[in-house]
Amino acid sequence: MSKYLVTGGAGYVGSVVAQHLLEAGHTVTVLDNLSTGFRAAVPAGAGFIEGDIHDAHRWVDRSYDAVLHFAAYSQVGESVVKPEKYWHNNVGGSMALLAAMRTAGVRTLVFSSTAATYGEPVGTHITETDPTAPTSPYGAGKLAVDHMISGEAAAHGLAAVSLRYFNVAGAHGTYGERHDPESHLIPLVLQVAQGRREAISVYGDDYPTPDGTCVRDYIHVADLAEAHLLALRAATPGEHLICNLGNGNGFSVREVIETARKVTGHPIPEIAAPRRPGDPAVLVASAHTATTRLGWHPTRPDLTEILTDAWKFANTGK
Repeated sequence: MSKYLVTGGAGYVGSVVAQHLLEAGHTVTVLDNLSTGFRAAVPAGAGFIEGDIHDAHRWVDRSYDAVLHFAAYSQVGESVVKPEKYWHNNVGGSMALLAAMRTAGVRTLVFSSTAATYGEPVGTHITETDPTAPTSPYGAGKLAVDHMISGEAAAHGLAAVSLRYFNVAGAHGTYGERHDPESHLIPLVLQVAQGRREAISVYGDDYPTPDGTCVRDYIHVADLAEAHLLALRAATPGEHLICNLGNGNGFSVREVIETARKVTGHPIPEIAAPRRPGDPAVLVASAHTATTRLGWHPTRPDLTEILTDAWKFANTGK
């Protein structure tokens, strides 16, 4: 069994991955400054360091077999109005982490990247060779870190895998989404079902899609977590592998809302709102690289299962 450092392991995806590592028998330490994460989200059985990745040299040592890096701010809208916050933490912090790993001799990294690196897609099924043209400082920062990792792999032999997520949803037991403020469709819809919001806004209903609303690729967070464990095995010295993670299927905003009505038994009122600038009609991943290089096959592609798990967490996980 191995010993792993999980930066940002008190957040949504980081906590689920940390739990999966523990379930696989590994030793896990979570490093998180709790600026957006929650101490209660750190899995039982994991060590915990309350600290910042800018000070990673204080905690990264050669006893770790690898680092899984999730410590990033992730609000696209906020990144537009506070770009300096995102460059400082997401890019500057990652640079400090890479330096600490190099000094300590930790030579394997799995990085939490994003489909936001692609910006406006050129097609409906995005591949890793599609152009990267991010439209926000958040996406630009993640792409900058990907370039940084590529250089580290080529120059210093780092074994690295970047996983570019599409729309992560669902929950794994008591580990799920706790974002504040919340900006993701599924938890917002469930907040309406809980009575915490009056209605869900539908931004645009005249897109060239079957029901006029945007189509997105939703991936269960447990499937996502399993890809990280496979990435650790696939990481190769001197190579920076980049993989999209998605189901390859899309669900429209209205499909999500209607499925949530069935799962929760609540009416979930909706309000028509204008299109948001930069929202493409269809955003779906091609996960062929993850399938062939990692051996990854998502087993929870059903929207009902994703929403059911998210609903259970929304009512019992906090």
